[in-house]
Amino acid sequence: MTLPFPVPPTPQTSARSTRRQPRSEALLEGLNDAQKQAVSHPGGPLLVIAGAGSGKTRVLTRRIAWLIAAKGAHPGSILAITFTNKAAAEMRSRVAELVGSSSRAMWVSTFHSASVRILRREHAKLGFTSSFTIYDAADQRRLMTMVCRDMELDPKRIAPRAVLNWISNLKNELVDHESASSRATNPTEEIYAEVYGTYQARLTAANAMDFDDLIMNTVHLLQGWPDVAEAYRRRFRHLLVDEYQDTNHAQYQLIKELTDPESDLLVVGDSDQSIYAFRGASIRNILEFEDDFPDATTVLLEQNYRSTQTILSAANAVIARNEGRQDKKLWSAEGDGERIIGYVGDDERDEAQFIADEVDRLSDSGGVAAKDVAIFYRTNAQSRVFEEVFIRVGLPYRVVGGVRFYERKEVKDALAYLKVLVNPRDTVSIRRVLNEPKRGIGDRAEAAVQRLAVQHDVSFWEALTRASEAPDLATRSLRAIEPFTDFMSELMDMAAGGAPADAVLEAALTRSGYLSTLEDSTDPQDETRVENLAELVAVAREFVVNASTVDESDQAGADVEEADLTPGSLAAFLEQVALVADADSIPDEGDGVVTLMTLHTAKGLEFPVVFLTGLEDGIFPHIRAMGDPAELAEERRLAYVGITRARTALYVTRATTRSAWGAPSYNPASRFLDELPVDLVDWKRLGQSPTAWTPSTPSATARSSFRSSNVAARSSKGTRATVSVEPGDRVSHDTFGLGTVVAIDGEGDRAQASVDFGTHGIKRLLLRYAPVEKL
Repeated sequence: MTLPFPVPPTPQTSARSTRRQPRSEALLEGLNDAQKQAVSHPGGPLLVIAGAGSGKTRVLTRRIAWLIAAKGAHPGSILAITFTNKAAAEMRSRVAELVGSSSRAMWVSTFHSASVRILRREHAKLGFTSSFTIYDAADQRRLMTMVCRDMELDPKRIAPRAVLNWISNLKNELVDHESASSRATNPTEEIYAEVYGTYQARLTAANAMDFDDLIMNTVHLLQGWPDVAEAYRRRFRHLLVDEYQDTNHAQYQLIKELTDPESDLLVVGDSDQSIYAFRGASIRNILEFEDDFPDATTVLLEQNYRSTQTILSAANAVIARNEGRQDKKLWSAEGDGERIIGYVGDDERDEAQFIADEVDRLSDSGGVAAKDVAIFYRTNAQSRVFEEVFIRVGLPYRVVGGVRFYERKEVKDALAYLKVLVNPRDTVSIRRVLNEPKRGIGDRAEAAVQRLAVQHDVSFWEALTRASEAPDLATRSLRAIEPFTDFMSELMDMAAGGAPADAVLEAALTRSGYLSTLEDSTDPQDETRVENLAELVAVAREFVVNASTVDESDQAGADVEEADLTPGSLAAFLEQVALVADADSIPDEGDGVVTLMTLHTAKGLEFPVVFLTGLEDGIFPHIRAMGDPAELAEERRLAYVGITRARTALYVTRATTRSAWGAPSYNPASRFLDELPVDLVDWKRLGQSPTAWTPSTPSATARSSFRSSNVAARSSKGTRATVSVEPGDRVSHDTFGLGTVVAIDGEGDRAQASVDFGTHGIKRLLLRYAPVEKL
């Protein structure tokens, strides 16, 4: 069989595999017994249960170096998968320090990056070209809006965002558009299934894939072409997967397709840190690993190198309440440290003021800088009061999770120009920049070109180049289109000729008139947009420079293959930008400000001082988890993650009352506070709770008060009848915020609404009891 890539030589014939290799014994130095067992594992499936702060990255990197130095593995036979580009870069750097430049032949990447490399090589089998475009969330919404409009669907009844969420869930379960109708549970979802088919056809016509396609298509490729799957299994004899507890079904199946009984598979994870069920992550993947691989070896990493024993004991006590978990207890050799500090504010503003004062006190003492402090909360909405108080007292801060750089309009416009140059079939990107900046090509002209494309069964770009054939296109529109196609064609030639990414980007911004339009503007915000474009050019230039620093010998060791994108090219730059993950956008330390973020964002990070806020039943744990044991277990894992981010100091805070529905809502203490050992917490203030809560008060009493007090708070607005809504109506929920009704089932007191709350997803609400108002 002819393989689609060169197979790494065996250890006996590899000249590079032994270059600059460290002694095997040196790779075990400084490791504890459990870490040594994992690093020197003789082979076969290995599950490493790595507790928070237990040195899992060290184990992964030393294991890779061990494979090369002790077992003679060729670096090209190693595939290591992480969840973020930052983690992949760190792992690649650490391995390079251990084994030298031969590490370049390894694949160390995210699930999506590895999938893209495979798909670019096997593109023809799936009907794509190697330069296919990767659509991000904004591109997907734009395409879905076009699809729904062309299908003449009422946007109030069939919301594009809701359809995309539904499709994404199916793709994560490896359900393609042809099988989607079998998953529909109501008439609305039957329409969704039809939209799925049209949406997918448009993606293929545009030579594009969305993020979920990258993994689903790779799995389907390996399942549909056994010879290709076998080739990759022969290629990657050693697979290492980080954060295994966060894998969804599609990612799990991808690993299964890349392994066989002889594969050396190592997965690292911690079921106690599985907090992404809302993204499709399945905790069963790690809990049932030993069922999937009966001959697997399991190693527990329980020694923590981050936190004090007091913090770890608190985390152990909370997570121990979850059933069905892999039992472990984190411990530290660093001593007990300080007790956890607790505070109960009269309201959320009092809670925020205490934290601001405490940060000032810590800073004044000289031992803690602002950048060492993080404030965690359950939902983004909770940041508002902290921001207001911090601004008033002059405390510098940053909120992680705002508009990311690559999501800003001017940056997306610039990247859309570049996407068209690489992939002229990318209709979404062409239509985004066709009249950006304004050049007199309106909606009517765009529609006329689209009709021409459909009539002649050609791409939108080709129809633009033949715009003179459109019978219903105004002459003035044609005069505007022709200069556009002229300069775009010249830029395409420039990109095809191998011009570096930064040069093409600068040419696109200049010749399109985009940059001059912003520079001539009197809008002060446009000055910031120009600065953002300058930053984008700087990013492209750095990308090109980094690519050019790889010398010929390194390229030989890096297993650069024919199907890989040319280093420094425009296509390679666009791929790197497209694969930037959410976690990669978290700023580095060092800017001297307090960090505010949600608990989900905090995963994988650590800070000397952590404030865990809003610890009230209904806030954290979240109200939607209160009646669902599985969701409550995930909330407890989220608390465990939050606690174990702290290195030396942990604060737990709550408020006696919070504003809800314009009236005070009396929330009881979070059950997680009741689960903390009493002797570990130093309560600075217990507040004046109407439930007379103390750390030793049974939680059941508090929860009873929670129910009655919240009912009272809501009744203060007056007796509320069942809300009457229809698909398309906008509603407000006191927890999920603003949403759009996408479907209604049942009548009267049994009426249920499916509501799309954007980032919270689609929720099914029993209208008789749900805290919603029609807007």
